[in-house]
Amino acid sequence: MIQWLRSHRVDEVECLVPDLNGVMRGKIVPREEFISALDSEGLRMPEAVLVQSVTGDYDYEKSVAQTIDADVRMIPDPSSVRLVPWYDEPVAQIICDVKNKDGELVDFAARSLLKNILAKYKALGLKPIVAPELEFYLIEKNIDPDLKLVPPVGLSGRREAGRQPYGIEAANDFDPVVNRIYDYAEVMHQKIGTMAHEQGPAQLEINCTHGDALELADQVFLFKRMVRQAAMKDGMYATFMAMPHQDEPGSAMHVHQSLVDIKTGRNIFADEKGEDTPALYHYIGGLQKHLAAVTPLMYPNVNSFRRMRLESDAPINLHWGRDNRTCGLRVPHSSPNARRVENRLPGVDSNPYLAFAATLACGLIGLIEKIEPEEVVPGDAHELPFTLPRYLPEALGRMAASDAVRAMLGSRFVDAFVEVKSLEIAAYNKVISSWEREHLLLSV
Repeated sequence: MIQWLRSHRVDEVECLVPDLNGVMRGKIVPREEFISALDSEGLRMPEAVLVQSVTGDYDYEKSVAQTIDADVRMIPDPSSVRLVPWYDEPVAQIICDVKNKDGELVDFAARSLLKNILAKYKALGLKPIVAPELEFYLIEKNIDPDLKLVPPVGLSGRREAGRQPYGIEAANDFDPVVNRIYDYAEVMHQKIGTMAHEQGPAQLEINCTHGDALELADQVFLFKRMVRQAAMKDGMYATFMAMPHQDEPGSAMHVHQSLVDIKTGRNIFADEKGEDTPALYHYIGGLQKHLAAVTPLMYPNVNSFRRMRLESDAPINLHWGRDNRTCGLRVPHSSPNARRVENRLPGVDSNPYLAFAATLACGLIGLIEKIEPEEVVPGDAHELPFTLPRYLPEALGRMAASDAVRAMLGSRFVDAFVEVKSLEIAAYNKVISSWEREHLLLSV
């Protein structure tokens, strides 16, 4: 890594740590100082940084972090080092784990959680493979939060009207941004695949190629920043809010997942004849039984739950189906080596480390306890009862009360996450919305 930094004449290194919201925290360090810090343990940050809300607030009275606000060590992961393509000077970025003074991973850090879940799979001789699909909107620059968001003007000189799912010309209207995303991705070794226009105006979807869960979480973490930077070069914003437009579809991050036997490299969800295995059904059973309790890790913001509407494509329950997109859990038609489960719950606003950890943890419980799934749903699952939490406070309560979730994810993580989200709910409840001013100001 040191050789790589010097050969690329890197001036600075951005040392990145994902907080519980998936926001980038860390330090920007001159190259030689960064290299010196590798031996001197000089890369440090306050532990409380990990548990700040999206508004930058802390709960000093109830914090899971140390009350003395002690430092934690930032440990760079050499496999994550990449050039930053949008700067004029050579700058590198590297993702760091955070460890305490005893050299142990901080258990409530986002990347630590996923690594701990993956270690549980490794102990069983299994390796999770995931492939996320990322939806996002391009919007006109908006510097006044009181104004509604609007689609940007594309190459045609017009704003997109109506819905254009899989529209080729609609997608071509934003070719400069899309081409820049692919250019940036090549420099950053981001393995992204197909791109398509989604349902909403200027809503796009880019799929990541399948691979190791930690590597893919790192990619998604960096991908969001990369896309935002590419859009700003063309005078527009890219947003990963779950529901940026009032009357348009939300943006999801569907997560395809399968399990591979480490020794044989075989997908354990299909047997030699290509038939589904009990492992597939037990995995689905675990998702059905426990995903509702980890909903906040896939719907992490007050805005997230606006996706979950009867008239939308977002799931409202945890039924499973074969190639059935109305279900929360979908098993696509596939060859045996590609047999997988698609979790359609997560919003694109979710922290990828936490969303991956949540779905893998629930599936793991199903494997261990051999949980049988419900019967497959052949029809429209939106016609069946709404069983998922409808609001963030309700979802947090279910997560905090789940013994199974605490046992799998760790009580300190659960408490830290609830702490952060409770702060955000309190801040949100102080805001008077335009709806209240419009309908209540002179009417009640």
